[in-house]
Amino acid sequence: MKSIAKLTSALAFAALCAAFSTGSVAKAETLKEKNPAPKAGEQILMSAELPLATGGTWTGGDAAPLGGPNPIDETKTETLKFWFFLPSNESAKTDAGFPLMLFLHGAGERGDNPEKVKIHGPAMICSKPEKAKDWPFLTVSPQCPGVRFWSPAQLRVLIDQICDNYPVDRSRIYVTGLSMGGFGTWGLIAHSSDIIAAAAPLCGGYDVSFAPKMAKTPIWTFHGDADGAVKYEYTKNLVEAVKKAGNDDIQFTTYPGVNHNCWTQTYDNPELYRWFLSKKLEK
Repeated sequence: MKSIAKLTSALAFAALCAAFSTGSVAKAETLKEKNPAPKAGEQILMSAELPLATGGTWTGGDAAPLGGPNPIDETKTETLKFWFFLPSNESAKTDAGFPLMLFLHGAGERGDNPEKVKIHGPAMICSKPEKAKDWPFLTVSPQCPGVRFWSPAQLRVLIDQICDNYPVDRSRIYVTGLSMGGFGTWGLIAHSSDIIAAAAPLCGGYDVSFAPKMAKTPIWTFHGDADGAVKYEYTKNLVEAVKKAGNDDIQFTTYPGVNHNCWTQTYDNPELYRWFLSKKLEK
């Protein structure tokens, strides 16, 4: 009986190997296989299967819930939609690929309507042909589902998938975001500083206890001092803590008298993009 069982097991294993070799067992699709081929100069909607973010929800108020990696469950997946832009302007492309810009929207653009993501920032720039033709960054603008907040752990997986499938210069990965996306940007600095070449968080904040993890990343942050939605002190206190932790490559632009919307003038400023392109991850 034991010899029969061994023979049966061996035959089953051989059949499984044969199935993989002939393609009769389905293999997980790569990001490139799952999505349409991008065309240079056009922003298209894509989706990625990512580990389930389990960090909970956020409807505004205190920043404390956003001060962590926001864990993921790698045994489960969810679909995250994102806008993808492949530049026709190759002025910033190197042999390694394009610089990558990850843009994180604010709380008002969450949900299941990806069109909302394109109303601000880099996603808006990439949606306008007259501006997109000069845009040098391969740009990814995901949409956060429901009333959740950004999970730095999940975003790290998305970045890895983009880099594995498209021509990205891994030494030039940049992150920016506004409001809730500003918190998400600070979160990526805190939890993935090993891959982030530079970051620009707008009107956000983060738990200052993470400041030592932000000590090596070039940062340019922005906030209006009359912000009634996200406290100006969130950025001010964090900048002070990051400087104290040893980061001497951090800039803080304060907009006097400006309320929550500091992003329009920030993303209209070409100096921000020149600053990004001047930064490269040194390994």
